[in-house]
Amino acid sequence: MFRPLFVFIGTRYTRAKRRNHFVSFISLTSMIGLALGVVVMIVVLSVMNGFDHEMRTRVLGMVPHATIESAKPIDDWQALSARVKQNPQVEAVAPFTQMQGLLTNNGRVQKMLLNGIDPAQERKVSIIDAFVKQGSLDALQPGQFGILLGDKAATKLGVTLGDKVTFVSPEVTVTPGGMFPRMKRFTVIGIFHVGAGELDGYVGLTNLQDLSLLHRWKPEQVQGLRLKFTDLFKAPRTAYEISHQLGDDYYSRDWTRTHGNLYQAIGMEKSMIGLLLLLIVAVAAFNIISTLVMVVNDKRGDIAILRTLGSTPGQIMAIFMVQGTVIGVVGTLVGAVLGILAALNVSAGVALLEKLIGHKFLNADVYFIDYLPSQLQSQDVLMVCGAALVLSFLATLYPAWRAARTQPAEALRYE
Repeated sequence: MFRPLFVFIGTRYTRAKRRNHFVSFISLTSMIGLALGVVVMIVVLSVMNGFDHEMRTRVLGMVPHATIESAKPIDDWQALSARVKQNPQVEAVAPFTQMQGLLTNNGRVQKMLLNGIDPAQERKVSIIDAFVKQGSLDALQPGQFGILLGDKAATKLGVTLGDKVTFVSPEVTVTPGGMFPRMKRFTVIGIFHVGAGELDGYVGLTNLQDLSLLHRWKPEQVQGLRLKFTDLFKAPRTAYEISHQLGDDYYSRDWTRTHGNLYQAIGMEKSMIGLLLLLIVAVAAFNIISTLVMVVNDKRGDIAILRTLGSTPGQIMAIFMVQGTVIGVVGTLVGAVLGILAALNVSAGVALLEKLIGHKFLNADVYFIDYLPSQLQSQDVLMVCGAALVLSFLATLYPAWRAARTQPAEALRYE
């Protein structure tokens, strides 16, 4: 097969055994360094993508994209829902009522945000069904005062299905004997696990009518409406427009107020970490410069002979550009393959390591999920490989230019 002279010699220099073994070692380490940089960058970007994906699907799948609320209880939420659904961005609507307080059981206390829901309507705006591990959402029937708890809350309270817990509201009841906190006994009818410490530890679900009675409202009255949009990133503006159209009695809240800072932090961290890791790849790529400089010094006699045989400076320059590019291509391809394999298995690997050493790296009390997610995206792999190849190619220019300037007479003077 025909190959240009500079390609033949450049690839031969890459695979040939050199007299100077130190130069060969430096060349190998440059290739390994570039491969490791690519591996680390692919794995870290995949993990950041995993956090981004889990934030969207799990956390934002549980919390509402936006809510429409009023300062006083809403009497006819069905009519209000029909008005809200006129907006084309609204995909689904469900009523809700909330109350903060404490859950107690046998001297154990846990702060809790109770969400009163209609199970049939809640499924339209939430993915809670996918995370119920024990019991069922349909067991939240009116009048039975059942409660669905996260597994972390259930563990802290020491309860399981069928156990009783007492909810203590910060609101007080005035009696002739004094003021007493409002309390109600609930039966645990289900346990869910989202993987987000904030939801698994501090959120409970009960029937909408039961919580309305605890508020001392009419059974059909609700606090507001949960909204699910076709595009969650348009939630702030769309929710504001809807509340403005409904009148001054209504106001809106969206997910950017409750979890927006976390989501923005993930996006910013991905950009900053990507930039820092790109610098690691750049350092590995520019090691090729030192490798080629040593090769040029080692091959000064060969360069002089090629020049005397008629090779042009451009051909000499191309020889060493080919050699450096081969190092970059091999290092990048090896790094890409290892990086893809590592990104696809990092979640299982970390989980196995946690099991072996008995230590949890991601504590759900600190992080919003308790495991290491990973989502490999082809555009990230292409971006990393493209950047590594470009940097590797740029690193070959200066040593190749130095080789092209070699004077045959001077190089052969002491040969």
